[in-house]
Amino acid sequence: MTERKPPGLSFESWVDRQIREAEQRGDFAHLPGAGKPLPNLNAPYDELWWIKQKMAQEGSAAILHPTLALRKEIEDVLAKAARAPYERRVRELLEPVNEKIAANLRTPPPGPPLGRPLIDIDEAVAEWRQAHDKDTGDCEKGRAGRDCEDGGRPRRRRLRIPRLRRHG
Repeated sequence: MTERKPPGLSFESWVDRQIREAEQRGDFAHLPGAGKPLPNLNAPYDELWWIKQKMAQEGSAAILHPTLALRKEIEDVLAKAARAPYERRVRELLEPVNEKIAANLRTPPPGPPLGRPLIDIDEAVAEWRQAHDKDTGDCEKGRAGRDCEDGGRPRRRRLRIPRLRRHG
């Protein structure tokens, strides 16, 4: 613990003396970052710089309000659904998010509103089909239904081979 400033001594002199004594003891000799430029020196001032730096050091993700986290999840899932390999996967990705949106709309948490309606899954699947038309093979020729339920890749039909019965 540092000593108290003696009465009658100016504050500046007292601080200067403490710095000089610390330099003589070598307290400043091996500090981390010595001789390196200050990071983010030219960045605009941010009041929460120290919080952001601490979170980056700790490796913790930003803590978002539940509504904002759901908005982010919706964006991520819609992007993932656009890259899904087949139609059923699009539905598997969107249905759980729709349940979360419905729960948020029923009982919104305090804070910003979600500002998103439920995702129209059929519309999303139609957009997915349109985006994947070039890869659909037989399905783009109008053969839909059971053969194309996996989103554009025709199902392989099983070859039925009759079994020979042995009489004996």
